Amino acid sequence: MVSRMTTQEAVAHEIDAEQMKRWRHAIHRNPELGFEEHATSALVAEQLRAWGYEVHTGIAVTGVVGVLRVGDGSGRTIGLRADMDAIPVQEMTGLPWASIVPGKMHGCGHDGHTAMLLGAARALAARVKGGALQGNGTLVLIFQPAEELGGGGGARRMIEDGLFERFPCDAIFGMHNFPGIPVGQVHVRPGAFMASSDKVLIRFIGRGGHGGMPHMAVDPTLPAAATVLGLQSIVGRNVNPNLAAVISVGRLQAGAAYNVIAESAELELSVRTLDPEVRDLVERRIRELAENQARAYGCKTEIRYERGYPVLVNAAQPTAFAVEVARQTFGAEHVVADAQPLTGSEDFAFLLEQVPGCYLLVGNGDNGHAEGRWSGECMVHNPHYDFNDACLAVGARLWIGLVERYFHN
Repeated sequence: MVSRMTTQEAVAHEIDAEQMKRWRHAIHRNPELGFEEHATSALVAEQLRAWGYEVHTGIAVTGVVGVLRVGDGSGRTIGLRADMDAIPVQEMTGLPWASIVPGKMHGCGHDGHTAMLLGAARALAARVKGGALQGNGTLVLIFQPAEELGGGGGARRMIEDGLFERFPCDAIFGMHNFPGIPVGQVHVRPGAFMASSDKVLIRFIGRGGHGGMPHMAVDPTLPAAATVLGLQSIVGRNVNPNLAAVISVGRLQAGAAYNVIAESAELELSVRTLDPEVRDLVERRIRELAENQARAYGCKTEIRYERGYPVLVNAAQPTAFAVEVARQTFGAEHVVADAQPLTGSEDFAFLLEQVPGCYLLVGNGDNGHAEGRWSGECMVHNPHYDFNDACLAVGARLWIGLVERYFHN
């Protein structure tokens, strides 16, 4: 008697973890920054074409979209997104597949995200061809450039290039690896899951002078210093304590000599919130605080407030669906459906403003490396970070489960 494999066993059998690893390492060795992902895009397009996808390139410069119709394609459309870009950091892992490009590395795991979606794409195409994937609908795979470039990055550019007009989706899903979460776990929550991200430049303009004769100058460092201290009163006294806001001073700069009162002083801020109304409140209060401090010390002020990524909001129904699929795929004990929101940001938020969907986190374990040896816990954007290859099959299985259940519902 020949035993029949369960659906999950069949999916696991079809996923080629070693091939995903080879793709991942090849992409990792040759990292490309935002809108420069030409080699990565070419690899993705070549593979998708070989598996029978309808392939569209050049969307937002280097973006790639693969389309696969299931049955007669007349049903619902599901979109899956992976990001492809690297970051401008010098890698220090010492691993055999470490970056060979000075000053660039895949320090956020987008090499792994691309490999996971490719692995799922291959298995899904095989299941459609072999008749194992039933139903009617369309699968849209979105390989996005330039996630790391802030408000003008790849998701917004793809939308501006007509992404959803050309490839309308009924629901869209994305995922990101997360160090510190064990491999095999999935974390998600409905509603606001990741923060907005805004960049602020404040320039205080005074009148330079001699350090020994300050009465003949107008010192811009005074309102700058007062503003640095006052900014935290916005979080502590203006924002509802049940809500979240982060204001971080990343740069404070004035002058070039110890005995010279500077002509101007500058602050650069990173501002994060998890609520659109709080975002508006914080912007208004930062402007008021800086302008009034400048006025109090006899200075002028210039403010450049750049809104970047919006709050990432997971829609209720797609999130519940993703939780159900994750529990069936990995077991309920490996799924956290009410994870804490994060003050990191993601430009997948732009896609979720256009189409209801869900963004998930998959565990990357503790996978830092130094001089070729494992060094424990390491967050993304660290020169010792490396995507955990054990996570590849996890992500691919989740993608496949989402697509199969979506067309069967």
